[in-house]
Amino acid sequence: MIKKEPKAKEVVNKKEKIESPWSLAWRNLRKNKLAMAGLYILLALIIFSYIGPWIDELIRGGGTTMLWEKSDLLNALADPTAQHPLGTDNLGRDVLARLMYGGRISLAVGVVAVSIEVIIGTALGIMAGYYGGIIDSLIMRFVDILLCFPFLPLLIMIGAVMMDMGINPKYKIYVVMIVIGVLSWPSLARLVRGQILSLREQEFMQAAEALGLKDRRKMFVHLLPNTLASIIVTATLGIGSAILTESALSFLGLGVTPPTPTWGNMIQAAQDSYALQFQPWLWMPPGICIFLTVMAINLFGDGLRDALDPKLKV
Repeated sequence: MIKKEPKAKEVVNKKEKIESPWSLAWRNLRKNKLAMAGLYILLALIIFSYIGPWIDELIRGGGTTMLWEKSDLLNALADPTAQHPLGTDNLGRDVLARLMYGGRISLAVGVVAVSIEVIIGTALGIMAGYYGGIIDSLIMRFVDILLCFPFLPLLIMIGAVMMDMGINPKYKIYVVMIVIGVLSWPSLARLVRGQILSLREQEFMQAAEALGLKDRRKMFVHLLPNTLASIIVTATLGIGSAILTESALSFLGLGVTPPTPTWGNMIQAAQDSYALQFQPWLWMPPGICIFLTVMAINLFGDGLRDALDPKLKV
């Protein structure tokens, strides 16, 4: 008998595409509709604040960069018109132009304050978790002391001191950014420290010890990248908190003071009962912008947390 030869199997050489952790996180993030909606809303607000003034200047031809500070007392508290789509404030300044420019300030406060928080909190958290011992005790006891003070009342007290010092309103915005960032880092430092304590016992750190690498290289080249997911999520959510904090301080008159507009100090018009009832164009637009910004950041931050750490999914 002639044996039948087995059919040759077709061999398909397919190179499996290896996804990087960030591309995998982006793919997971795109599946989260709420997170993507938050991202789109946030991008729209950034475009409104940074590109909107240029578009408005081309349409109205009046120089939006000047409209936010140009006073026209004869046209004060005017109703919305074609020339002033959101009306004017008590000094005749265009509310739409101030809303756009104020968005730049409010968003910048959030980004700069969180950047300061991340730099201080990450550096101290890594040092405390890696070295342990007396260094860990000193840093963590200092963190505990800062966390004992209520955050907002402490900021209000510092804002009152700044008012008494007579700081120039042009520079007060930078002071507010620094103060919010400096007072916000303790929670992040504790988070990073906790992760470093578990990571330093892993096998890759034992290998780094065997290779005789310097402490700085082990901390910032091997340990830090493994904590980036938590740091990014915390920073994203912290931007919304910083914007709300600045808005609260400005609303109380202790933050950024006029003529520099922010969404917070624009809502001060709501303190007047007449404006609250009959002039909603003065306070509703900045309130809506704050609400949309914080909501969008929180939605995006939650989705980013799930995308970077799938173990958190239920």
